[in-house]
Amino acid sequence: MSLRSLFKMEKMRIEAYQDVARSKPASPPMLEVMFNPTSYKRKHSISYESNKRQGINTPGRPVRYTYTPPGEVSFLLVLDGSGVSEYGLAHLANIAAGKTVKKAIAAFEAICLKMNGAIHEPQFLVVKWGSYSFPCRLQTLEINHSLFDAAGEPLRAELAVSFVEDKSAATIAREAAKSSPDLSHVRVVVAGDTLPLLCQDIYGSPRHYLKVAADNGLDDFRQLLPGQRLVFAPLDQSGAAP
Repeated sequence: MSLRSLFKMEKMRIEAYQDVARSKPASPPMLEVMFNPTSYKRKHSISYESNKRQGINTPGRPVRYTYTPPGEVSFLLVLDGSGVSEYGLAHLANIAAGKTVKKAIAAFEAICLKMNGAIHEPQFLVVKWGSYSFPCRLQTLEINHSLFDAAGEPLRAELAVSFVEDKSAATIAREAAKSSPDLSHVRVVVAGDTLPLLCQDIYGSPRHYLKVAADNGLDDFRQLLPGQRLVFAPLDQSGAAP
């Protein structure tokens, strides 16, 4: 079975949460799109230090990495209440469920665009489609109405939407997994972490765990708490923690 066929069998849905960890569902907790998009676009970028200060008539300078901005995903959602489209069977199902283009737009805006009064900001989202899962926040929304009934109610609209990737600090720290021993590292403890294992991951050896415990003021290196932030100092040239 092709990936395209798999996606066609399951509706794309957008889940809404009140926290960056995506552990507290919002109300309503999710929506399904009226019709699955035919494609989606992912965008990644890398930011480098600007070379604007380079002198005139001087050779080029190597670019220096600064940071990696979060990724983006965008797609086009079609909302059709006319029945005159390739989505005829789905249209009949939407009529039976009382769905209209106007209601579908309002539901999307309520989940993705409008401020949640409990958190004083737009909601934290997860876009799911088949096995695809993308934690994100809405970045842009453009609505194009292209067909209306006699009363002026919209019968067809296209939603050009883009979402920016949004992960918790703990997830970012865990996924970054920087391993260079000559840089300072900050790790957020997750369940199952131990100080020797973290030292092994960062320094390539667990033998520095007592020094790291002292640097972070730990009374007992065995009692690490999930969410706790630990600083791992760089090694000196001899391979010892300074």
